[in-house]
Amino acid sequence: MDYAKPADVVAAMIDASVKKLALAPRDILIRGALSGALLGAATTLALTAVVTTGQPIVGALIFPVSLVMIVLLNLELVTGSFAVVPLARLEGKASWGAVISNWSWVFVANLIGSVVFGVLIAISLTNMGRAEIAGVAARIVAVAEAKTIANAALGTAGMVSVFVKAILCNWLVCLGVVMGMTSTSTVGKIAAVWLPIFLFFALGFEHAVVNMFVIPTGMLLGAKVSLSDWWLWNQIPVTLGNIVGGFLFTGLALYVTYKPARESSEADAVVIQAAAE
Repeated sequence: MDYAKPADVVAAMIDASVKKLALAPRDILIRGALSGALLGAATTLALTAVVTTGQPIVGALIFPVSLVMIVLLNLELVTGSFAVVPLARLEGKASWGAVISNWSWVFVANLIGSVVFGVLIAISLTNMGRAEIAGVAARIVAVAEAKTIANAALGTAGMVSVFVKAILCNWLVCLGVVMGMTSTSTVGKIAAVWLPIFLFFALGFEHAVVNMFVIPTGMLLGAKVSLSDWWLWNQIPVTLGNIVGGFLFTGLALYVTYKPARESSEADAVVIQAAAE
């Protein structure tokens, strides 16, 4: 049996947290950029499926390929790190400063990979601007505008809505990352990751790294979205919502109920006895 029990999964999450915090910035940048690009590729594929079939559920079924590759290759995705990385701090093995530094590096790396892939796919879809914006390119433009200026038109309601969608999104995305740890086999990991990622995409929730790709790519393709529209009405509230959903609903929730018992070593016993005397 390759199934890992929840308590063992949380122990693996803590171990992963410590290892992620030990990564050099160079490795974070490479692994994070690859993750951003892979999410961009999967988003493009999913939107292509939607345009071709007219069925959004088909795109949702396809989209999890990106998270599967990211998990199997042990790459860096900031939304997953929102749940996993703080556990080292909760265990007293790192500072909040180290956690925030890691999140910042991964965020920048994901942004770089997403934007670079967006530039490349925009060139591909338009033959360097010579082809008409149609098909999946037009769909990307529509999605970019729906995620930004449509929210701005709603004012406070739009801001609250996108924040809540981001919380719900990363609760499910981080479940996907964590469920990948419930199996030691490749097939088991694929199946476990697929389920919650399919749910998040099918329900239309907001993912910070997906938006790092789809919004600037839509802007390159002609979406009437400004930089302030992108960051104020989507990227910032979505990132904050993803932190809440990932950390509170997945990382902290699983840690509190399944955290490993602290076993006192002989050295600890000596220290305790000496303090008592």
